[in-house]
Amino acid sequence: MKRKELIKRYSLFIVSLWFSALGVAVTKCGSLGVSCISSVPNVLSLRFTALTIGGWTFVWNTLLVVCQIALLRKNFQKIQLLQIPLSFLFGWFTDVAMLVAVKIPVNSYPMQLFMVVLGVVILAFGITLGVIANVVLNAGEGIVKALADVSGKEFAFVKVRFDAVCVLLAVGISLLTFGGKIIGVREGTLIAAFLNGTMVKWYSRRLKAPLDQLLSA
Repeated sequence: MKRKELIKRYSLFIVSLWFSALGVAVTKCGSLGVSCISSVPNVLSLRFTALTIGGWTFVWNTLLVVCQIALLRKNFQKIQLLQIPLSFLFGWFTDVAMLVAVKIPVNSYPMQLFMVVLGVVILAFGITLGVIANVVLNAGEGIVKALADVSGKEFAFVKVRFDAVCVLLAVGISLLTFGGKIIGVREGTLIAAFLNGTMVKWYSRRLKAPLDQLLSA
């Protein structure tokens, strides 16, 4: 791959991180839960406030990278270590996006639902850009791919189950740390789980061809 194309692809990936972070922030401000992969850092940020949701996202993603290394061992590609600094950037973007999203007035349940849907639409756009950039996996995709490679199962099969584990883990942390209450995981998490994949497919069909042409030009 030529240097110019590589620069464009990494630039697109960084743009994708911003939109993904904005999507997480907007969804969180709906107070109905966030996407499956963000559920754990969301609950931790509500209970252990020394770190922001961006800070806990970085910690969570770094743990996922460590798990990838443990699973793949010598088959782990060193380029994927870039997931760690990019996760830091994503966490910082999330905190900056929160400063923007909290300014949106949310004073009714319909508005909360609107924030969840809007957040998922933005998040899916960011995820699509990251997939099209095709340079480095994000930590969530990286651990799913590692599990799929080790188990021999299809990516989609593993993805559904990994998302479920993330939600169950978030619920477990909430029950343990909030005195038996479920905090930070609500119907918005289910909405995000069902809607996100559909939106990514919708964006991909419309954006992949023109962006691939632009990147390789």
